[in-house]
Amino acid sequence: MAFAQLTCRESLRAVPAKLYHLGIRGVVSRATLAYANEHRDWRIFADFAQVLIAEARELYAKDAGVADLSQTIYALDSTTIDLCLELFPWAKFRRTKAAVKLHTLIDLRGSIPTFIHITDGKVHDVNALDVLTPEPGAYYIMDRGYQDLERFHRLYSAGSFFVTRPKTTLLVRRIQSLPVDKTTGVRSDWIVRTDGVKTATAYPDRLRRVRFRDIETKKTLIFITNDFVLPAHVIAALYKARWQVELFFKWVKQHLHIKSFFGTSENAVKTQVWIAMSVYVLIAILRKRLALEHLTLWQISQVLSLTSFEKTPVNSLFLCEKAVSEDPHVGKQLSFLDF
Repeated sequence: MAFAQLTCRESLRAVPAKLYHLGIRGVVSRATLAYANEHRDWRIFADFAQVLIAEARELYAKDAGVADLSQTIYALDSTTIDLCLELFPWAKFRRTKAAVKLHTLIDLRGSIPTFIHITDGKVHDVNALDVLTPEPGAYYIMDRGYQDLERFHRLYSAGSFFVTRPKTTLLVRRIQSLPVDKTTGVRSDWIVRTDGVKTATAYPDRLRRVRFRDIETKKTLIFITNDFVLPAHVIAALYKARWQVELFFKWVKQHLHIKSFFGTSENAVKTQVWIAMSVYVLIAILRKRLALEHLTLWQISQVLSLTSFEKTPVNSLFLCEKAVSEDPHVGKQLSFLDF
């Protein structure tokens, strides 16, 4: 974890002094780190991250799900990291710009990334559904950029459920209207079929169309799903929870600094991304194991970044703060982590 924080966060000027405490007497140059990232297979770090992900998901499995559902709920989205075309010619995006895309599936229990597919910037989001293995009974929440009826039907055939917003070009034909409780914000709940030769062939089964009025934003949103059991307002709540993946991307970019890379090859980029994901999951595991739910992941990462090269046991770093927070006589005292 210390090496991961070093490659993703620390300034190169601080490297010699900190590495001295690890027994390294010489200066580690940027070229040395770049060489390591380019010549160590990124799959090593990806496999290690998958081991951590499995452990983290087990720890968060008993957390309350969205709308108290017992099924696994995933949010699928992608984020783009801009790169220099001259340095990263393999990551084609636009005529004068390079970029990589992180197609990411997160388990909304704990916001744990379970699937990450790294491509160049030109790959469309919907292609991530081709390399995704559907989980029967699970819900997949996606924005309208993932609309593809053939791919949706594969999810349906696998026993999975999807919730998304349809594009304006999707034409449907109503075959049944379901009763709605307008106090929940639901305006209509229809059973529909796609209306078109190609769309009807791509998705020959029924769909559900829910129109919802958001009281906070005053916007009317339309959702389509292949779930016909959940109440309509729960369908809307599922889609609203999709924003957790946006917060995940924001956190990773801000605090793990994966916008600059040691090495310019595809292997180097994937290596550093998977190291960053391992750091994120390690912090999530630490938060659960040490019962630090009163702290945010950012607060935990700040403590670890300040002591990453010390020999202090990790659990003792948070004992003082935890004792203060649990003492009833100092309930009004500010925590030293309130910043």
